[in-house]
Amino acid sequence: MRVSVIGAGYLGAVHAAAMASIGHDVVAVDIDAARIARLQAGETPFHEPGFEPLLRTGLNSGRLRFTTDLSEVATARVHFIAVGTPQVAGGNAADLSYVDAAVTDLLPHLGAGALVVGKSTVPVGTAARLAELVEGAGRGAGLAWNPEFLREGYAVADTLKPDRLVYGVRDAPGAAVSAAVAEQLLDEVYAPIVASGTPKVVTDTATAELVKVAANAFLATKISFINAMSEIAEVTGADVTTLADAIGYDERIGRRFLNAGVGFGGGCLPKDIRAFTARAEELGRGESVAFLKEVDAINLRRRDRVVELVLDSLGQRRYTGRVAVLGVTFKPDSDDIRDSPALDVVVRLRGLGVDVVVTDPRGLDNARAMHPQLTYVATAEEALADVDVAVLVTEWRDYRELDPVAMARLAGAAPTIIDGRNVLQPAAWRAAGWTYRGLGRP
Repeated sequence: MRVSVIGAGYLGAVHAAAMASIGHDVVAVDIDAARIARLQAGETPFHEPGFEPLLRTGLNSGRLRFTTDLSEVATARVHFIAVGTPQVAGGNAADLSYVDAAVTDLLPHLGAGALVVGKSTVPVGTAARLAELVEGAGRGAGLAWNPEFLREGYAVADTLKPDRLVYGVRDAPGAAVSAAVAEQLLDEVYAPIVASGTPKVVTDTATAELVKVAANAFLATKISFINAMSEIAEVTGADVTTLADAIGYDERIGRRFLNAGVGFGGGCLPKDIRAFTARAEELGRGESVAFLKEVDAINLRRRDRVVELVLDSLGQRRYTGRVAVLGVTFKPDSDDIRDSPALDVVVRLRGLGVDVVVTDPRGLDNARAMHPQLTYVATAEEALADVDVAVLVTEWRDYRELDPVAMARLAGAAPTIIDGRNVLQPAAWRAAGWTYRGLGRP
């Protein structure tokens, strides 16, 4: 099948390369000419394990290409919308201007029987509005919604081996593309994935939109729940890690995403739960998801707590001691610094007059472009030289496997390690001469 992907950012570029690997003829379009040039040359504009070989294989096969010319999508049967929906400036709602522009600009290039498929995360009700636009253009095209569930660091696998497929289709009377035809087209797009037995949920567009935001809201709630327990543990002497292990054995709860620490960040969870809250308020049901405001507040308080621990550990050395922050991306195996707790902690410490240095295996270039005033070094060893306080904020494997004895030789006298992700072994670090402080741990 000939497929187009509108938007060649993180979601769109990975989706386009994955669809080409299945065997489709794929053209991806974006208005960012520099990004398109890099992708067409086989260069990845972001770090994502497994993406570069997938990209180059698609380009070399001739099944994948990138362009800024939207007219080149005219012969495609299925058009995926994969543009961003950031938080609006000065508010919590989602900025739908990119989605609206993508669909509007696509209309003149739609052929009869074409299917526009939304993958962007949008407020519930967006698909119904856009469907009226697509169907009202008189091109004989239809619209469906097929939300993405990508995790950065696992995006390729999550695209080619997802844990479920969700099709939001419309069965409106007289629609040019019926629900049955839309489902058939999506089955053809995802043929090997469907054939492998991947669970498939076929529903209406509103439910499909809600699946994505509800999943993110649930995960954010679970993370903030254990962080709330961490706050209680810190004032009672309990150990939140053992607590999570114990309640995680309950199959109704499960252990995944019960890791207390500095909290979540990135380009999805924070803005998605805020946009969900804003949309619920627009619908007159703000009280239904009012708890998400506290979920957000708990999450942000964890960043405050890490800063407090650093200042407390420095004591009288607040303006003379040296602090090293390990990690700047919002999660490991990514170079994404959007709403990164790690970067937020560094910026706050610097603003308080602390001598702070930061390192990260992949995110330094992006961080330096946004915050050139910070001090960056390439390795953990450089960062920990003569350090008084070290803070692990992004749980890269490089940092989880640091040798506390070797690091103690580099550090200053009586150093402190603050484990912002609760991934280190406290006994090993204490035995090496470090004062260990975790979040919600005695």
